[in-house]
Amino acid sequence: MDLVCFSHLRWNFVYQRPQHLLSRFATRYRVFFIQEFSDDPSGDGYAIARSEEQVWIVTPHLSSAAGDNLQERQRKIVDQLFREQQINEYICWYYTPMSILFSDHLQPVLTIYDCMDELAAFKFADPQLSKAEQLLFSKADLVFTGGNSLYEAKKHQHSNVHCFPSSIDQSHFSIARSSAPPYGDQEKIPHPRLGFFGVIDERFDIELIGAAASLKPDWHFILIGPVVKIDPGILPRLENLHYLGSKTYKELPGYLAGWDIALIPFALNESTRYISPTKTPEYLAAGKPVISTAITDVIRPYGEMGLVHIVANAEELVDKASTELRKTNRTEWLSKVDEHLATNSWDITWERMEELIQKELQKKQHSGAFRSTRIRQAKSINL
Repeated sequence: MDLVCFSHLRWNFVYQRPQHLLSRFATRYRVFFIQEFSDDPSGDGYAIARSEEQVWIVTPHLSSAAGDNLQERQRKIVDQLFREQQINEYICWYYTPMSILFSDHLQPVLTIYDCMDELAAFKFADPQLSKAEQLLFSKADLVFTGGNSLYEAKKHQHSNVHCFPSSIDQSHFSIARSSAPPYGDQEKIPHPRLGFFGVIDERFDIELIGAAASLKPDWHFILIGPVVKIDPGILPRLENLHYLGSKTYKELPGYLAGWDIALIPFALNESTRYISPTKTPEYLAAGKPVISTAITDVIRPYGEMGLVHIVANAEELVDKASTELRKTNRTEWLSKVDEHLATNSWDITWERMEELIQKELQKKQHSGAFRSTRIRQAKSINL
């Protein structure tokens, strides 16, 4: 059986939930990851390549010169992919509801919606997204959510919703506790170093970082990640603010090893209301003290357990960081961190998801609904 994923993200953008899960599913399924459509003046079609995780990365492309009827043309590309790659019996896995608008004609054995974000609350969100999500709910057999806040928001919209918060590749990030490869762009930055890695977008609290850097000009703030959907010109520019750009997933533990404190400086707005930052357990696995703004899925459980400091403003951030920088022994705290993380891994999350998938497949098999799937005639949808 194959697993076909429709995603709004690109495989090689930031290594996060889709990559962690689908690379594990690729050990049991032939996995196709259909990423965002790109423009190609040569015509409609797709490119396909196999990643080092053995996932087939599909990049569909549409010619802007070919006119409108985008959904119909997207359907044809999907049909072409299924026909040429001989995808006959398959599971459909969605990260973006928008993809259901050009894939509703498919007949998967199972449909899964892994809701990792409230995309409708993001900047530049498509106005059709909420309606598309309702259509996806009507077709989904299983719904997973990327955190407790999302679970609370979605559990009444479907009868089979399961919460799978951000997990951790502990062996990868625990490297930061014992070794630090020298990275030239960080090596010459003085201590203390307070760092962040992730996408810098409308969720990032620009004012908070700027204010904290102004309060402590002798501290150095290292910001790693791409700047998207916001004008880079609005970012604060101070001598102790260091924007190092994107780094690979493999490099992150090395950068973390050189930090004194890790930060989750998210603004409190609609786009962060339901997020469950994967970086929280990653920072902790690296053995770094963590300071975060009041993100609900960070407060519970990490703040309530005393594993992460929760702050409301730059003054509180400086106060908590000053306390941490004075500490000489974190043995007791690290023991609590490791005890909590012991039950939190992407392997465990994937295995539990796979158990639910197999359970649903068995239900369909027993009911007679399980059958070889075929693509049927495309039909239009008016939302």
